[in-house]
Amino acid sequence: MLSFLRRTLGRRSIRKHAEKARLREAQRATTHIPAAGDATSIITCRVSLLDGTDVSVDLPKKAKGEELFEQIMYHLDIVEKDYFGIRFMDSAQVPHWLDVTKSIKKQVKIGPPYCLHLRVKFYSSEPNNLHEELTRYLFVLQLKQDLLSSKYVTSVSSELGDCDPLEHNLDLVSEFRFMPEQTEEMELAIYNTWKECRGQTPAQAEINYLNKAKWLEMYGVDMHMVKARDGNEYSLGLTPTGVLVFEGQTKIGLFFWPKITRLDFKKSKLTLVVVEDDDQVITCGKEQEHTFVFRMDHPKACKHLWKCAVEHHAFFRLRGPVEKNSARSGFIRMGSRFRYSGKTEYQTTKASKARRSASFERRPSRRYSRRTMHSRGEPETALSSGNGVNSSKDRKVTPSRSAWAAMPVVSPVAASACGPIEIEALPRSPGGEKRRLVPAHLKTPLDL
Repeated sequence: MLSFLRRTLGRRSIRKHAEKARLREAQRATTHIPAAGDATSIITCRVSLLDGTDVSVDLPKKAKGEELFEQIMYHLDIVEKDYFGIRFMDSAQVPHWLDVTKSIKKQVKIGPPYCLHLRVKFYSSEPNNLHEELTRYLFVLQLKQDLLSSKYVTSVSSELGDCDPLEHNLDLVSEFRFMPEQTEEMELAIYNTWKECRGQTPAQAEINYLNKAKWLEMYGVDMHMVKARDGNEYSLGLTPTGVLVFEGQTKIGLFFWPKITRLDFKKSKLTLVVVEDDDQVITCGKEQEHTFVFRMDHPKACKHLWKCAVEHHAFFRLRGPVEKNSARSGFIRMGSRFRYSGKTEYQTTKASKARRSASFERRPSRRYSRRTMHSRGEPETALSSGNGVNSSKDRKVTPSRSAWAAMPVVSPVAASACGPIEIEALPRSPGGEKRRLVPAHLKTPLDL
């Protein structure tokens, strides 16, 4: 009897504790979306958006990832939703994309509340193919986050409009973070470039920025750390073209998607089979294949890399997703049944669907304490007035060890003025490009 009471009261206590935690999380988020209907058993997912705000979503206990993804897409009114994904971290600190076909509770083990992040999953290789202004704006927000990892340099014209030297001075530029370790020389160059970008609306500034960013070497590269057979560490970068190989910061190899005939994994080992494309081999009418074996620190990280590679190949190279085979051949099966289930880039660019609202709100970026003219070259900390708004008149500069080590201050400054492509499936024979950049020390002959 006592054990029964302990179990009953213990379960009630756990439910009450979970309910209080869910309510606290919902109150902490910027927006709360309650569960539909009269569901009593619910879970709370807190999703961090690209503009820095949070959305708390209540869902049924057995809800799949698709329900959460559709809730976020509907909340933001995103039409070109296949470019985006929701990501979370597991207990081994390995990032994963939320699988829309599986239960949320079976994927996200840390929670409740379950903390996830909305991100750009597939970077469009041609930003001009993005139909919606909102989609391009979210791409810019994602690139602003990427720049903190020294990938890109952003602009301020889309947020502050034209540069007016009477109103905007060099100190204003220092309130924004363009790089992790930006210098006064960089701020001066950005300020001079800003003065030249006149007469652009925020939408025009954003598309111009995307058209410049797409030519950067690291644009949209999904990086994964691996180890080769020689014991050295490399980075594999997934792109619309294929798989890049980096040794440190140097690009040493490129596997084009048409040249990859096999891609699989087993535990912590990833295997790629690439066909030879030398002129001598082609003239002989024979194909020579080479096997590249990479290892990772954790089996989950290896499977995550494999799944990302499968999705990148399907999204950028196929006209439509691969149909899943519903018929199962007995109880024994080899490998994973995972397949990309969303639309491809080809399907997304051909689709035409209107948003519910023709306009949207651009949120201001985080602002930091500026470098004043009399204190340039001296570090200073971020300051704010009592209401949380930066005050340029009553600011007191306090020296510190690092100029950029201070916490950011949010300033509520409103934004101003606010033919079909031939796409191939994963082939079994060579085709497409005739170029391959693969280091000789990574090559090993295929051992059958």
